[in-house]
Parts: sequence; structure tokens; C-alpha cells
Amino acid sequence: MIPLPEAQSFVLERCPARESVELPFEQAAGMVLATDVVATELVPPFDNTAVDGYAVIAADVANAAVEPVELQVVGEVAAGAATDRVLARGETIRIMTGAPIPEGADAVVMVEDSELIDENTVRLSASVQRGDAVRPAGDDVKPGEVVVAAGTLITPPVLGVLAMVNALTVSVYPRVRAAVLSTGDELVDDGRPLAPGEIRESNRRMLAVALRDAGCDVTDLGTVRDDEAELERVLRSAADQYDVVVSSGGVSMGDYDVVKAVLGRIADMQWMQVAIKPAKPFAFGLLDGTPVFGLPGNPVSSFVSFEMFARPALRQMMGFERLARPSVVGVADVALERRPDGKTHLMRVQSEFGDDGRCHVVPVRAQGSHQLAATSSASAIAVVPDGDGIPAGGEVAVLLLLS
Repeated sequence: MIPLPEAQSFVLERCPARESVELPFEQAAGMVLATDVVATELVPPFDNTAVDGYAVIAADVANAAVEPVELQVVGEVAAGAATDRVLARGETIRIMTGAPIPEGADAVVMVEDSELIDENTVRLSASVQRGDAVRPAGDDVKPGEVVVAAGTLITPPVLGVLAMVNALTVSVYPRVRAAVLSTGDELVDDGRPLAPGEIRESNRRMLAVALRDAGCDVTDLGTVRDDEAELERVLRSAADQYDVVVSSGGVSMGDYDVVKAVLGRIADMQWMQVAIKPAKPFAFGLLDGTPVFGLPGNPVSSFVSFEMFARPALRQMMGFERLARPSVVGVADVALERRPDGKTHLMRVQSEFGDDGRCHVVPVRAQGSHQLAATSSASAIAVVPDGDGIPAGGEVAVLLLLS
């Protein structure tokens, strides 16, 4: 059997990051930056007020908290406007949040600390110092600064920063175009009643969602019947049109079905037995240079295999720096029992952070490779090394799925 890290390295070495592309920043959400974004402007571009209130000369209100001061109101500035009035001693200008600080002013008194006496006079009852409630030009960003580094995922706040610094076009790693298919005469996906020996198709639908969750653009190629010529046509067409191909089933050592027969003939495939449970059988290779992932047919194995092999490789192709799921050292609230068998067991668990700040886990009710209903309640995978398991209260490495 192949150790898990060795199998993962084999796949990652053959799934390099894709060539970057230039896109309008608004189309780049969810992608990873390929180059640094460097600011060319001050942000904010001018000194502005952080509050609604009155722009003042701080010295005029130095003792206003003890003895309120009356100042002459000589103007008003709203956000998006400006004034050429130069403030003099004894004067103030009404100002709204985000508006430019008038020349001569050096602080702002909040409107809550004011009382309008008449349209030209205001009484201020708060003392301020120079710079109070003033946001200086360049307080957030200065020209020449790297505001978003290469390797950063473009989240909504990051996209907002790109707009803020006028980065209208950015260099990003494009989404992987993934094709997913299932094979088998036994699979039913049209909702009709099952005939003897038939099962409902679930892997393809599950993997399509997993691919989208990983950031891919997904095309569902449907179910291909057990016909070698038809499967070869579909696989060759998919390898020509898409960046990766994902299928499930037909990868066990004892299997001889159309998937193994066709891929073994037309692609450079490696049929592996990985030292993990579930998901021991796994196939990976290149078809005309396109990565092909052959995942196990049992649904839980297919899911775990995707998490261990396909998802990290896809993220690498899309420029992500963190390939694996976030991991923590968890606490087993009950014993995670197993027997020595030379494999790492990837137990599906429910996880929750307790009042102690630690991640506590309990196994889902069933761990069989066919028991997808139980696995659907898992929020993490506990990595249990070969041996007798983890005792209650023991520590265990945990991969967080819902992150």
C-alpha cells in the first residue's frame, strides 16, 4: 500500500497552477491573485471627518468641556462636496461624515456635543485636541504599498479594496473547468422506480457540488452506460474541452469494468492502493495532458478520496496557497476505536468548539464506506493513525470540513 502523503505528492506534482489571466476585478471574485496589487493613490485621498459635527480650530474649544464655547457657523460641507472657506479663530463649519476637512480646521466636535443657538451660532460642549475625528489623507493606503498580495483569495472585502484603489484589472488564476461523470448500467438518475440490481446515482451529484465548493466551474456529463466505445468518446471529448475529469467507480484492484479498461488503454493512469480507510483504491493519471481522477465507487470512499486527493490538487491549479482543509488538534469526547491494519483511518466526526476553546469530536453513527447518510452529518474528519485508536479524552488531528 502507498502511504497517504506519497499518493498526495504524486497527484500534486502533476497538477500545477494554471496560467494566470487578466480579468476585470468585478469578475475575479472567488479567484486567487497571481500578482501583487500596488496602490497608486492615497486612500483616503484627502483629510476627512470621521463623524458628523463641526470642524473647529482645537484651541478654540480647549476648555469647552468645562465652559461651553459659542462659535460662528460660517458654512457647511457635505460628503462629496468641498469648501474654499479658510477657517479663522472663533469660527466653525458644519461638516458631514466623509467630507473634506476645511483649510484652517484641525479637529471635529461631534454633533452630539453641540447645541444650535441660531442659524449662525452653535454652542459646543466638548474639548478636542488637534486631529480628533480627522482621518488623514493616506491613513489607510499610500502609493507604492502592496494592498493585496499575490496568493490572496478575492473575497468581498478584498474586491472592495480593489475598487477602492482603482485596480480595474487584475491578474488571477482562472477557475478550473471540471467535468464530472458516472458510469454503470446499474445507476438510475431519472427518478423512476428501481428494477432488481439497480441503485440510484448519487456520487456524480455529490462530486459536482464538491467541485463547485472547491471553486471550480463544473459541467455534469451525466451517466455513461457500460459501453467502452461510448465511454472512450466521452472521456476523450472531456479531456479536450475541460481542465480536469472526475469519475467514480471501477478503480479497485480486482475490478475489470469499462472504466478501468478504457482509461488503462487511452490514459497514463496509476492505479493505487493507498494506506487509508476508507478510500483505499484510487486512480489518477493524464489523458492527453488533462488530469483524470478516478475515485472509488462507494459513496463515502468517493467523498473522502475527493477530500484527500482531488480537492487539494484543484486548489493548487487555481493558485490557492492553502491546499488542505484547516486542521486543528481535537479532543475525542468518546473513544475512537479501531484495530491495527497498516492504514490511517479517516473517521467522519461531528465537531464543536467547547467553552475550553478546543475542538471536541464524536464519530458519526456509522463508518461504513457505503453509509453516506451517516457521513452527511459529519463536519470534520479525524485522522486516526494505525494502532488501537484514540482513547476518550485523547488528542487527535482533525480536518474541518465546514470552513
